[in-house]
Amino acid sequence: MKGVLRRRWPRRISRRGSESRRRLVSGGLEPVERLVTGLAVLTAILAAGTTGYVLLGLDVLDALYQTVITVSTVGYGDPENVGGRYQLFTIVLILLGTGTSLYTIGVVIEMLFEGRLDDHVRRRRMQRSIDNLSGHSVICGYGQVGRAIATAMGDHGTEVVVIDRDPDIHSDDQLLVLGDATNDRTLRDAGVERAKSMVLALDSDVDNLYVALSARSLCPGLFIVARANSAGAVPKLHQAGANRVINPHQIGGSRMAAIALRPGVAGYFEEVLRRTDQDVRLLGHRIPEGSRFVGRPLSELQLAQQTGCGMLAIHRGGRWLNNPQGGHPLAVNDELIVLGTDEQLSLALALFESGSPPVA
Repeated sequence: MKGVLRRRWPRRISRRGSESRRRLVSGGLEPVERLVTGLAVLTAILAAGTTGYVLLGLDVLDALYQTVITVSTVGYGDPENVGGRYQLFTIVLILLGTGTSLYTIGVVIEMLFEGRLDDHVRRRRMQRSIDNLSGHSVICGYGQVGRAIATAMGDHGTEVVVIDRDPDIHSDDQLLVLGDATNDRTLRDAGVERAKSMVLALDSDVDNLYVALSARSLCPGLFIVARANSAGAVPKLHQAGANRVINPHQIGGSRMAAIALRPGVAGYFEEVLRRTDQDVRLLGHRIPEGSRFVGRPLSELQLAQQTGCGMLAIHRGGRWLNNPQGGHPLAVNDELIVLGTDEQLSLALALFESGSPPVA
């Protein structure tokens, strides 16, 4: 235990130190938030100054005029016969107003020179695009695994929204939400409530577990695929709401072994699954409740006769039935895996949907 603590302690110290330095540099707020704060304080000072001069005997327009020239340090002069209270109020207004004005101008200059204003405008434009999405996929974590997932989904025409907390990340023209995926607000900004699927590719099993719980509560029908970095995290992620849990290290090792043992077979399926320019593809279709095919033998589909596709397997209750025979009865939530060309798969999808119950 002591050895584990010694190994983890420097990493925690480094992470906290990095976050502390970031807060120290930015003052705990993003530049846009500091600009809004500065403008809000400046507006409050102008309102207070105008009110104060009105109480000291000026009319509203003269009071506003006097406040503006005082805060801006222009100072065309004071009205005649001013008293000590007027002068004292003006001194306080100059100190507060000038300091706030310089702070706000400094934030504007910082944003212009560092390009943060353009970055903020770009993020706002990107957020509007995300708000118009529906049926997309959300990827949490844009490291090596997340980038590979986003590229593969993009190749298949799926709209992808990436969530990552690194402000220096380059998203390669992906729709990006900068923030912590464990925060419900960040998930909502990514449109998780309208998404079709989510992939959890964060480095930490704890973070993946937490995001799975949050995403499942926000969107009960969301299909969640989670990354597990250890074998012990797999059942926990399933309990947290993940539909599928993948251990990249285990999958990678199995794939490498399969290629070494059966290079032809493994290479063929890798091409079919990964590349979009192949003549044949794989299609998975889940039989819904109320379908006319439920309880009927597989032969009644007449899949090969009507579409030309081949039935590879049926997935039911976590088990696979490979090369199913025509007498095998179909059940609710059976996932049929078929192989065919794009045209054949389109015919197969139409055939499957013809047996589905009508949408209310």
